[in-house]
Amino acid sequence: MDRSSLLFPLLVALLLVLAGCTGPAETTATPGSTNGASTTTPSPTELDTTTTTTPTANGTLEVHAINVGQSTSTLIVGPTGETMLIDSGDFTDDGEYVLQYLQRHNITRIDHFVVTHADADHIGGNAAIINYYETKANGIGAIYDPGIAASTQTYEEYLDAVETHNVPLYETREGDLIPFDGISLQVMGPPEPYLDNEARNENSIVLKLTYGQTSFLLPGDGEADQEQYLVENYGSQLQSTVLLAGHHGSASSSNPAFLDAVQPKVALISSAYDSRYDHPNTETLERLAARNITTYWTATHGDMVFRSDGQTVTVRTQQAAPTKPLALREGNPIAPGATQPLETRARVTASGETQSATPITTDGGTTTSPSLSLADVHADAEGDDRSNLNDEYIVLRNDGQTAIDMSGWTVADEAGHSYTIPEGMTLEAGSTITLHTGSGQNTATDLYWNAGSPVWNNGGDTVIVTTASGERILEESYA
Repeated sequence: MDRSSLLFPLLVALLLVLAGCTGPAETTATPGSTNGASTTTPSPTELDTTTTTTPTANGTLEVHAINVGQSTSTLIVGPTGETMLIDSGDFTDDGEYVLQYLQRHNITRIDHFVVTHADADHIGGNAAIINYYETKANGIGAIYDPGIAASTQTYEEYLDAVETHNVPLYETREGDLIPFDGISLQVMGPPEPYLDNEARNENSIVLKLTYGQTSFLLPGDGEADQEQYLVENYGSQLQSTVLLAGHHGSASSSNPAFLDAVQPKVALISSAYDSRYDHPNTETLERLAARNITTYWTATHGDMVFRSDGQTVTVRTQQAAPTKPLALREGNPIAPGATQPLETRARVTASGETQSATPITTDGGTTTSPSLSLADVHADAEGDDRSNLNDEYIVLRNDGQTAIDMSGWTVADEAGHSYTIPEGMTLEAGSTITLHTGSGQNTATDLYWNAGSPVWNNGGDTVIVTTASGERILEESYA
């Protein structure tokens, strides 16, 4: 059957009859198109990697790891604002944590929804998210699924939602194209034919995202067989700055040969603090520790954002916690759905050099405040925001022991709006400065942006402060 055909009709029964198909063909102009042009997909060994081009980094790529307990959900926001959601958490919370996170971050449309595989801890929120975005938001462009059914009510509800809202659904395999503006996105799995008698974990959709000199590898719940296949067929192409550890840190994943091929500078594990499956497994943590891989865990670090400018990946987490693999469990748990703001913890260069964003104690667990901190955000001005711009403001505080010369520093938001602090502005130790969005006369305690419209999003934004020499010293989100 033509591998570029849409999966239709969908059966609400427990079996899904999947016609083989790719994601949108290379000639597809927009995500989710039903273009049925036939394509021929070469195997990895046939791909001419010397002709592969990576878009020039222009802006930032964000990879959000949402703390959903014993499950996984990842949000990708590209440099042009294009969005991808990968999995939706466990069936026990029906997508609640994921939806809350998307709403807090003003994600009004999901351009691409990738279902790595049909286990209930990865598709638990699929139906709720599809129903919400198709009825109360701006829709879902297309859904990408490896095409192996599950005999669960959760899977049936997922298919019902797809059929009810007529969302384009593509069976997606190795080599297929998922177009994503501004980044290089490669589908590395599952292969055809499927591995291991169509076991769902071993046939997860595997994605590698490359942005400038940085990259992210997301292997779903792939275990030993899939990892061996990837190593044998891709080898050094697997090398990535950040690895989302397969199968929640299970002992059956993140095997030695795979880690040696990926050579991640940072690993991310998504699982519950008190996982009944013993995730992350001690064997996995020992393998990561043996390779000195800095490791973050949603159970102790909470929600995270890995932001790349093409050269450096900045790591932000809700909570400070150990990052040495064998010390992960020494961190304090943080509940899914927690809303405390993220703070910058580290920066990782494309060459692999890791720099702490703030001083860290020897156990890697406790951070001290930087000399400049975000003391307050008042994003929702009283009344009409546009007519009361001076009641929209942020407050910066010098927590250090000496004065800070802030001449020429810039304050910016996630959208790129930028304000330059005037020459001669000094912030004394222990003092604060309030930056109002509206107009007024600058003083030693109050500055005025002179913007013609609101800057800070009421629903959440990021405050970024950069020195005159270009050093980013504060990057903090609020919700």
